Amino acid sequence: MKLLFATLLLCSLLLSRSFLEPAMANDSSYCSRRCWKRCSEAGVQDRCLKYCGICCKECKCVPSGTYGNKHECPCYRDKLNSKGKPKCP
Repeated sequence: MKLLFATLLLCSLLLSRSFLEPAMANDSSYCSRRCWKRCSEAGVQDRCLKYCGICCKECKCVPSGTYGNKHECPCYRDKLNSKGKPKCP
């Protein structure tokens, strides 16, 4: 019985985190943390952090990992710069 309760508690905590994360995107520390992680391997890190921060504030999400996974955040994926190239790193 205790194992079942512990398993249910763990599952509910994991699920609640996935629902709370988009709400936390309004917090600037959310964008900072996610962008530091996203740009950790970038060649031009200051530029990556700048544009990631802009995109995070507008889209309220940042894809996981250091590259790719843009399908996780369509707004982030679809933003283009004035030259028609992807704006978000």
